[in-house]
Amino acid sequence: MQTKKYSSYAQIDRELEILKVEKEISYQKLVLSVQKTKKSFSFLNITSNVVDTVKSTFFSSYGTILRLVIPIIIKWFRNKKRGN
Repeated sequence: MQTKKYSSYAQIDRELEILKVEKEISYQKLVLSVQKTKKSFSFLNITSNVVDTVKSTFFSSYGTILRLVIPIIIKWFRNKKRGN
């Protein structure tokens, strides 16, 4: 990083004010990030994520199994009605 050269105290004050605002913005971003992290670790959120994961895993597998098994069950019932 190059050394800046200032020709007046007003320029220095302006640069310090800019740095102060940038520092405050960074701090507020950090605070918001911590709040979001806390919220993501709440009991309700974790429970919801676990339920969603289990549900999507189970139902995707369950749906595949049903698509395979239902035609077999229908054939079995048809054959049973016919007496085969």
